[in-house]
Amino acid sequence: MTPEKYLNWLKDGAAERMVLVEVLVNVAGVDTVRYLSSREYVTKPTDTPPNLEYLPVITGDPTITDELIEGGAGGLSAGEIEMSNGDGALDGWLMDVWRNGWIRVWIGDPAWPRADMHPEFVGIVDDLTVSARDALKLVLGDKMARMNTTITEVKLGGASPNADVILPLPFGECHNVSPLLMNSATLEYGFGCPVESTFEVRSNGKPVAIILNDQAGRFKLTTPSYSAAITASVQGDSGGGYAPRIAPLVRRIATAYGKPEDRFTDDDIDLENFAAFDAAHPQPVGLYVAERTNQAQAIQQLASSVGAQAVMSPTGKLRLIQIALPAPGTPVKIGMDQMSAVGVTPMEMRPAVAAVKIGYDRNYTKQTALTTSIPPAHADLYATEWLTETYEDPAVKARYRRTGDPVQIDTCLKRKADAMAEAQRRQALGAVPRMRYSVDGEPELMVVELGGPVVLYGDRFDLQVGKEGQVLKRQRHLSSCRVGLEILV
Repeated sequence: MTPEKYLNWLKDGAAERMVLVEVLVNVAGVDTVRYLSSREYVTKPTDTPPNLEYLPVITGDPTITDELIEGGAGGLSAGEIEMSNGDGALDGWLMDVWRNGWIRVWIGDPAWPRADMHPEFVGIVDDLTVSARDALKLVLGDKMARMNTTITEVKLGGASPNADVILPLPFGECHNVSPLLMNSATLEYGFGCPVESTFEVRSNGKPVAIILNDQAGRFKLTTPSYSAAITASVQGDSGGGYAPRIAPLVRRIATAYGKPEDRFTDDDIDLENFAAFDAAHPQPVGLYVAERTNQAQAIQQLASSVGAQAVMSPTGKLRLIQIALPAPGTPVKIGMDQMSAVGVTPMEMRPAVAAVKIGYDRNYTKQTALTTSIPPAHADLYATEWLTETYEDPAVKARYRRTGDPVQIDTCLKRKADAMAEAQRRQALGAVPRMRYSVDGEPELMVVELGGPVVLYGDRFDLQVGKEGQVLKRQRHLSSCRVGLEILV
């Protein structure tokens, strides 16, 4: 099925539409795939698998919602699929284990072969619930839920006082961290992974001599330290090659950390998207994980450094999307012909932003009372957790009567120039008030992607000539193929 044929089918008001679902369920201890549909459907003899009958129990208009959440908290996808159970035939399903089983959802024409069905969602089942006496409901979540776990639970072990402490993990360039004391007898310190390099090892702020073993993520002091306050700067995890940028680090965390059975592979990542993001955002970053940290939150923390988020595509692949105007790509024109008669509805006005303050190059071990003979300027740096850059537009400040200092936005960025560039980018995005609009879209807008660029037209709100926007939320109704959009303009 080519994109052109699929779009023509969406535009065809007389087209028959249906939903197919395949879902993994544990039945009496045995993993079983159930095949569900919104109307009768049997795969063709030439399909894979051939002559497979789907159970036509899906009712109503199943919905899939995905969203970019402003402020860098991360994207999300969720959905609901209701199933008819008027005769009680599905009562036994409530005893099965649905939670965290994979689920795949397609839409298409009942006459199409199985291979032509269009994918709309790949994720997991949050649970099966009873929505009414005569209905069951599948509640869906996206694959990011697999990373809703600690990034690592590996502890030092052994008989040392730190045996029960989680091994710290450095990603990218991390300044003045506190490595874990591995062996007090041999004065060995280190991390939970091989590292690219360790340097500027200090005792109470004063440099000390060491013996490096970066391949093991370890180093030893050559003489007893001045104090117990050992710090170091480190170029972190070198597994798979050292690349201290957002896209490679997100890929590394997703594929090498978390629960082994839930780790992503490259098949779970939109590699084309990651390559484009990496080319557009080559800034060095650093993140030091010294305690229990959620894997998904670590990924979002890296991505949010440039106003981006990690989200799942309809085919279940991890993407990085930056909130930006104009958004990258070829914009889709959305006019009155592509929406219901209600037209464009304003939802929220974002006030103008006159100034942005970015925190960068975090000092992971803030030391306010160093007593060694280091220069005062160096001591001041070690007493400061964040370096900052602020960009202010005086014209915007005066025009919109903005007062007060901006709230600091902490990032994983490392360089002064990158922090200033990001402050300027964010201020430019907010240099004028931004409106968030909602649109009840016709089926042809099912092809509009989350985070994608659009040109929005309307008969009000100064949209007559069209304005650039970015899709921040979609709610796809799978049986009717209507789609609700929320667009930042």
